[in-house]
Amino acid sequence: MPPEESVVLVEGPWTHREVTANGARFHLAEHGPADGPLVLLLHGFPEFWWSWRHQLVALGDAGLRVVAPDLRGYGGSDKPPRGYDGYTLSSDVAGMIRALGASDAHLVGHDFGGLLAWAVATLHPSIVRTLSILDMPHPLRMRDALLRDPAQIKASSYVGFFQLPKAPEARLLRDDAAYVEELLRQWGGPGFPDAETAARCRAAMQIPGVAHSSMEWYRWAVRSLTRPSGVRFLRLLARGVQAPVLQVHGAIDPCLLPSTAQGSGVYAHGGYALHLLDGVGHFPHQEAPALVNELLLEHARA
Repeated sequence: MPPEESVVLVEGPWTHREVTANGARFHLAEHGPADGPLVLLLHGFPEFWWSWRHQLVALGDAGLRVVAPDLRGYGGSDKPPRGYDGYTLSSDVAGMIRALGASDAHLVGHDFGGLLAWAVATLHPSIVRTLSILDMPHPLRMRDALLRDPAQIKASSYVGFFQLPKAPEARLLRDDAAYVEELLRQWGGPGFPDAETAARCRAAMQIPGVAHSSMEWYRWAVRSLTRPSGVRFLRLLARGVQAPVLQVHGAIDPCLLPSTAQGSGVYAHGGYALHLLDGVGHFPHQEAPALVNELLLEHARA
């Protein structure tokens, strides 16, 4: 039997709850004072809210109200057959902030959650106080690298496989989602992931609907490049963001190269800082949590 959604209800100092936003149900974990400034943490692939466990505790104990949701299609959140386009996903996040009773938030995103964070800060600028991006170049920097940089094209070869029908889902689920652990190990720095991280991410991928939904994020990102709605989306993103931007990137990230991340600052009009972390791969918030927590706290308080 495949795992049920309850596998993502990991116990800890945080509280689990659900909110409805943009017509969908979202599971989230929350920690920190209810009246603290809201920090919203957006996870990437192939993970779920638990990837932010270190930040939930550290930032929540520092007086911030920290919320880590399972994004559309993941974990304990709804997995509808559609809605994995940049417009709908951005509206999901805007709706979450309203559903949590806040007018704005410090937005933090990693991997695809980082791409989503760039989009939210552009399409919904009034609700983003600060923007922190972990290992995700600005989408236009990413597009340019995929057109011109042979190294990034080679590093992103897995994205081509993810465009195929059914085959990527089958590989993700085969042998109790062993491919998930393989990707984590390929993309992370030395020693990542530990056994618990691998086991939890493998179990979360096997929740019915997650493998397909996670692939739909990638499929829209590629197919939209030649569709009118996708071209318009990129034109909107070219406006850049007004919120202060902190960009943190692992110096040995093998799938989203540091050279691709560099240059994203041209789209940050309200202040920008880039930190490359030596010896860190694609998952800095888990590989070097103390340093990332310090950077996030400093950025939010500034």
